[in-house]
Amino acid sequence: MRELRPGLWHWQAPHADWDGEGWWSELVSSYGIELGDDFVLFDPLSVPAELRERATAVVLTAPYHERDARNLGLPVHAPPADTWEDWVEKFGVDPEQVRGMESEDLAWLRAGEAEGHFHGPGPWPFGIEAFAGREDNDLVLWLPAVRAIVTGDSLSGSADGLGIQLGGRKHVTRDDVAERLRPLLDLPIELVLPAHGEPCGREALERALA
Repeated sequence: MRELRPGLWHWQAPHADWDGEGWWSELVSSYGIELGDDFVLFDPLSVPAELRERATAVVLTAPYHERDARNLGLPVHAPPADTWEDWVEKFGVDPEQVRGMESEDLAWLRAGEAEGHFHGPGPWPFGIEAFAGREDNDLVLWLPAVRAIVTGDSLSGSADGLGIQLGGRKHVTRDDVAERLRPLLDLPIELVLPAHGEPCGREALERALA
């Protein structure tokens, strides 16, 4: 765990679902950030005890980034889970194979097992502004109070640096996502905080969206 700047913490932990076959590495990133009177955990996994004690809420960049959110006993703010219609659009699935099915992502939150708030692109609590990435529920979150963005899978780090990750989506191209996210370059962003990969600076964002 390290404090990147006052009130902004980063740590990494191995993900239990990692099997070595996907595009992402075993270690994933989480963040704890002071935002006004709140201390918010972003995509939290294996939260250090001293940060857990201070935390007031959880924010997820995507519904499939729930990680340890269920066990923290905190209000959760997240994008909504996919519908079966989303699976058809995004992955080209045969609608007859999935019609009427529900995603398991955040099913416990939808069932009322914890305080849950679902948001799409636009204004969020804690002074956050959410931008759609490769889809409307994989988000890039602008935190003006700390001049940073927290990114879901749409912008991810790898050995080649920060880049756009489509994750098998059929409904968008890399250029589509880059065009959608270029308004970020009009913001005074200083830090990029990806859920996959290491924190980086504005220059990495500019290269990724070029």
